[in-house]
Amino acid sequence: MRLFQLPSHRSRHPLARVLSLIVGVALLGLMLVFGLFVAGVLLVGGGLWLALRQWNRTRAVGRAAPAAGARPQVLEGDFVVLHEGRPVAR
Repeated sequence: MRLFQLPSHRSRHPLARVLSLIVGVALLGLMLVFGLFVAGVLLVGGGLWLALRQWNRTRAVGRAAPAAGARPQVLEGDFVVLHEGRPVAR
């Protein structure tokens, strides 16, 4: 049993059916073109943004001279390799 029934207003006139089919296909095509345009803009914009960010980073690294007594960018320490099959003893 259905809780609600959508009214069926399909036209029986063949010209109206063909016209509604053409309008529906045209709207689907328009939405497809719009979606592809938006995807292209996002792709190009993202690529430009990444390229600009990379270009700014390389310029900043080239200009920065290490100051005397500056801390190195390497974090030093010890590490232990844990194997999944063996329990860790504490």
